[in-house]
Amino acid sequence: MKAILCMKYGPPDVFRLAEVEKPIPKGNEVLVKVYATSVTQADSRTRGFRVPLSFWIPARIALGLRRPKKPILGVELAGEIESVGREVKLFNKNDQVLALTGHRIGAYAEYVRLPEDGVVAMKPSNLTYEEAAAIPMGGLTALHFVREGNIKSGQRALIYGASGSVGTYAVQLAKHFGAEVTGICSTGNLEMVKSLGADKVIDYTKEDFAKQGVIYDVIFDAVGKSPYSSCVRSLKKGGTYLTSVGAPALSLRMRWTSMTTGKRLRGGTMNARHEDLIFLNGLVEAGKLRPVMDRSYPMEEIVEAHRYVDKGHKKGNVVVTFQKDS
Repeated sequence: MKAILCMKYGPPDVFRLAEVEKPIPKGNEVLVKVYATSVTQADSRTRGFRVPLSFWIPARIALGLRRPKKPILGVELAGEIESVGREVKLFNKNDQVLALTGHRIGAYAEYVRLPEDGVVAMKPSNLTYEEAAAIPMGGLTALHFVREGNIKSGQRALIYGASGSVGTYAVQLAKHFGAEVTGICSTGNLEMVKSLGADKVIDYTKEDFAKQGVIYDVIFDAVGKSPYSSCVRSLKKGGTYLTSVGAPALSLRMRWTSMTTGKRLRGGTMNARHEDLIFLNGLVEAGKLRPVMDRSYPMEEIVEAHRYVDKGHKKGNVVVTFQKDS
């Protein structure tokens, strides 16, 4: 089968297309023929080994010292089940699915084997494979933090980085749970964020949200770029600050702020679950949640896809497609 290999850390040019052995599913696994995957920030950071200096040693041990231990990157996908192991009960051959591979990675390949009890679910019937492939990582991350912040009706929620993969889902989910949502993004993305249901949008290139005097119940930094002190000042007592991008120095500041102000501060990574992916699929099929697509590239243009994402200006998701008849 064809796969995109990352044989060393570096710029997008480190990728190469190669023929590798097709995986064989074990008893409790399904073999998925991948039709679409994506370029997430996690993929980009792993390829370039862009991690905080304080994480450098543990990251090298986890990911690989000189090059990735697992050369086939990619954390989310959509495709069709080609075969199932003898112990599989939840899925059948030809089922159309979407999945988050997580630490297993491997989605940059024509075939992926996944445990049936992993983060795998049936593809929403009203989405293409390209659209479905963009749901797991951004959607599940947003859902985790929206729930962590206990966002609910009557609250004011601020989403910083509202036009990114996680941010676009966070805006929609916060609205679904009843909050009054303000989205922060750049000039070119204001209308798109409005279309997702944001009650108000702020152009961070022209306005400082902290100077408007609005106090929020929940502030979610979906991109790790918000001014921390401004967020804390704009948060009500007992309110919650959330960030999906953490580092030791920030974690220490958050702990101190939580101890001295009575405000809740939460960071870290999501805990992805199969049932949460099913929940998101239900919202999609009900027309209450939709993926935002920026660009789509064929697998042969993975280098260009990563170059585009590395610029840091993508709207929602960037998808990579595989030939359905290959």
